[in-house]
Amino acid sequence: MSKVSVIKAEPRSKLGSHSSQKSRKNGMLPGVVYGHKKEAMAISVPAAEFLQMFRHGSHLFELQMGEQTETVLVKAVQYDYLGTNMIHVDFSRVDLTERVKVSVPVILRGTPVGTQSGGVLQQVMMDVEIECVVTDIPEQIRANVSKLGLDESLYTKDLELPAGAKLVDDPEAIVASVSEIAEAVEAAPGEEGAAEPEVISKGKEVEGEEGAEEK
Repeated sequence: MSKVSVIKAEPRSKLGSHSSQKSRKNGMLPGVVYGHKKEAMAISVPAAEFLQMFRHGSHLFELQMGEQTETVLVKAVQYDYLGTNMIHVDFSRVDLTERVKVSVPVILRGTPVGTQSGGVLQQVMMDVEIECVVTDIPEQIRANVSKLGLDESLYTKDLELPAGAKLVDDPEAIVASVSEIAEAVEAAPGEEGAAEPEVISKGKEVEGEEGAEEK
């Protein structure tokens, strides 16, 4: 069951990039709250506190703004151009009994038996989209890949979802596979059959051209 993390928020009266930069310099993370047919509201939350909660798997929050509270779900986060610093967060209003669609990280466990035959495990999907009650959002979905043989795959339909959760993604989508990586083979220098390119020097006569110049 997802824990509701409590964090204080402040309304933002000034919008725009300059105002957002000023908020970040003051240790606040700009954001917006929307949904449930209510007017969107610009806010900011303590950046360090939110980041710590978010990195520990918190996605469901109770925003405290004075006497007003909002139960929200993190819908999107934006990072700077380097992809390192969080610069904005979108919150969607939710009811604790409603079902929502969310993307959940897939964590692979175990060593596939196919690696003993020269196979390499490749994870194709890092997240899977599911639908569940907002309080039942899992932090991650673990999948054991130890039984995967060479040229075998793990599909989204094979994932064990929490009780009551439904898969939204294509059930035939490949999450991970074990396959042999082909290596390019280069011909050794001087190997028999290796053709050397003909180099035509600047002064070399090409057959058939000598007579043409005498005409």
